[in-house]
Amino acid sequence: MNNTKKVLLIIAHAPSKNLRSIVDKMLFAAHSINKDQTNPIQINYKEALLASPDDVLHSDTIILITPENLGYMSGGMKDFFDRIYYPCLEEKQGLPVCALIRAGHDGTATEIALKTIATGLRWRWVQEPLICRGEWQEDFIRQAEELATAMTIALHEGMI
Repeated sequence: MNNTKKVLLIIAHAPSKNLRSIVDKMLFAAHSINKDQTNPIQINYKEALLASPDDVLHSDTIILITPENLGYMSGGMKDFFDRIYYPCLEEKQGLPVCALIRAGHDGTATEIALKTIATGLRWRWVQEPLICRGEWQEDFIRQAEELATAMTIALHEGMI
């Protein structure tokens, strides 16, 4: 890995077709913005169940994507945090983070859980979690693309 290149890490648990579509569009948006840069960043994507502490340790910012399951983050996302918490606790304090929650209902408890864990890790929220609430809406795609674009630009420009 080239240590001079900034790394955006996208971690997702996307078991549904709609959430997978969101992830795909976010990746496309990030790569589209990145390809036009003179010094592009590295964009890494990992499934939550396959992501390792090394993935986090070698990143400069992170986007978390999870569905709301029974009023909480997905088991896959919780498993990710269980595996990376202690290996990353001291090394990644201040890591810029944002999240997208696909909530069929409210999403509030999922947001609180993500914020609690990120606070414990001493990560830095760069914006409030984006909660895509209720029945599926095509506008969720636009919102997700905007989030990925903003994070890519912010990392590239040194804003985060």
